Amino acid sequence: MANNVISTPAKRSSMPLLNTNQKATLLFLLLLSLFLIFWEIGARSGLFLPIMPSASQTIKDFWTWIADPFFDYGPNDKGIGLLLLTSLRRVAIGFLIGSAIAIPLGIITGLSPVISKAIDPFIQILRPVSPLAWLPLGLALMRDSEKTALFVIAITSIWPTLINTRFGVSNVDPAYLNVARTLGASRWRTITKVILPAAAPSIVSGLRISLGIAWLVIVAAEILLSGGIGYFVWNEWNNLKVTSIITAILVIGLVGLLLDRLFGLLQTWVSFGQRS
Repeated sequence: MANNVISTPAKRSSMPLLNTNQKATLLFLLLLSLFLIFWEIGARSGLFLPIMPSASQTIKDFWTWIADPFFDYGPNDKGIGLLLLTSLRRVAIGFLIGSAIAIPLGIITGLSPVISKAIDPFIQILRPVSPLAWLPLGLALMRDSEKTALFVIAITSIWPTLINTRFGVSNVDPAYLNVARTLGASRWRTITKVILPAAAPSIVSGLRISLGIAWLVIVAAEILLSGGIGYFVWNEWNNLKVTSIITAILVIGLVGLLLDRLFGLLQTWVSFGQRS
């Protein structure tokens, strides 16, 4: 009688496999390294224009700006940290002004199909207008560069929040509204306790998009105005300091990424709270 032989699975390797995030990080570092190598070789071999600096020179200049970001030697000679704070302050104020208009108007249009259809042509006409087109009008109305920057940020960032708020309010589950009506809830209580919590994920999603637009607009606005990271880009271009421009681009991108991640966490929290 033959002995029964029980086969055992092959012993797995003791080295753990990389997860998705680790693989993505390694791929990112690989792509970044290839890009920097191509950039360095292209700059040194004359593939680019002479004004284009090498990757190593740009990294060195980037570190110089980051190492001392808050120096102040005059109106046109400030650290990138101070310029960034100026831009963030403008973005925050303009974004809050736009949101204070967009959310109530979105709620009203979401609750009333008649008002929604009446206002929609204004939204569709004004939404695609470039921020640069609003600058002359803002200067004519406000007669002040600082107020003009806030006006441009507010008028260009208002639309995603308005549209998403309208969508979220108008698409609340009718069952929720029927329950509130059955319990005798007032109109105001229905809005605050039923409609707004149900529409919160859409509202936060609109705010997230609007904040990205506000941060995008501030650079264009400050190029034609004064102060801030946008003015820094334009001033360094006039001085032909491309390394400083690339430094500003990296800082703008990193701050934009951080702001988006913060609102992404808020959006996840609101959505989770709605499901729980």
